[in-house]
Amino acid sequence: MQTGSVTTPFGRRPMTLALVRRQVATSEIKAGKSVEKWKVFRDASEAREALGLQSNSLAVLDALLSFYPENELRQEAQLVVFPSNAQLILRTHGMAGATLRRHLALLVESGLIVRKDSANGKRYARKNNAGEIENAFGFDLSPILARSEELALVAQKVVAARSAFRRAKENLTICRRDVRKLISAAMEEGADGDWADIEAIYVELASRIPRSPTMTDITNILDEMELLREEIINRLDSQENSQFNSSNAAHIEQHIQNSKPESLNELEPSSEKEQGAKPSKPERANVEPLKAFPLGVVLKACQQIADYGPGGAVGSWRDLMSAAVVVRSMLGISPSAYQEACVVMGPENAAVAVGCILERANMINTPGGYLRDLTRRAERGEFSLGPVIMALLRNNGGSLLRAV
Repeated sequence: MQTGSVTTPFGRRPMTLALVRRQVATSEIKAGKSVEKWKVFRDASEAREALGLQSNSLAVLDALLSFYPENELRQEAQLVVFPSNAQLILRTHGMAGATLRRHLALLVESGLIVRKDSANGKRYARKNNAGEIENAFGFDLSPILARSEELALVAQKVVAARSAFRRAKENLTICRRDVRKLISAAMEEGADGDWADIEAIYVELASRIPRSPTMTDITNILDEMELLREEIINRLDSQENSQFNSSNAAHIEQHIQNSKPESLNELEPSSEKEQGAKPSKPERANVEPLKAFPLGVVLKACQQIADYGPGGAVGSWRDLMSAAVVVRSMLGISPSAYQEACVVMGPENAAVAVGCILERANMINTPGGYLRDLTRRAERGEFSLGPVIMALLRNNGGSLLRAV
């Protein structure tokens, strides 16, 4: 392979150290290495944006590869192609000359090809007496062979990122549909709740989706939209359970009233000693843990607590819980109050509750008493962190947290 020496560009094109490194790298290709040229072209196409190329750049690369007679790029083969600009224009379907030259330069800058210029800048091949190419001047395709593994890896990452982006967009579309229809159903069927305010939150979230969103945009809005959906479902579920419990209580009360008094007297013990019963301790209600919210959403809502994390930052749920312990002590919340909150709400949600209290500390007279009140309400299924977090996210000056 005729790539063992460094050649400088013809004319006014400058020589750079990057160009030197690329030419040296082509001389260090592993012996016997080969790659199917159209496979590496597909990888380069997938990695186009990462390489700083445009669609016309790929058209020019496709044309250059078409001038290489074999299907495989091999380390021991002659990898310099030498088509004229006129021939390249034909194979790029009439691309303008200035456009062709610009994209040839882009391919060189991206490190996919190297110019091997002759003394006069012309592209040609010199053959020996046996008719074999002895030396050629034009465009060296060796860098494509040298970087084949790198291009394949970049292409895989690009495909994976594109797939993840598509899934995130689909999830956001489904979540938006769910929220919109749940709100409409609640309003049309007269469910209790401030559905106009919830609808306003939904409209504000939807309006923040850019025309051309990035993965970060989609992820952040999806986290908040999923949080809103969970809050709506929890509210509707709480109402359904409340209606069921009220109906069931009325049914039981009616059943007791219709029962015969003597039958109740027979079933009711006259004393614990007569029945041999032991005094029973009141059992703790079977509390369903509150659902942990995405950490990114929590940190957006509770920005102050990050200052109390390890090293002055919070990067994980463990960091948030460590910060909550510091804040708990600072706010004067007793260890027992915080421990009870952890048992009822779960340690993650207890930490979130402390973060919310910190955000509104100037409005809360007794943080410890307030946390105990939240814990009791959570134990009865009457408290959800969703409205608090959404209120803090909106940062509209109002607060769902009130001093006790």
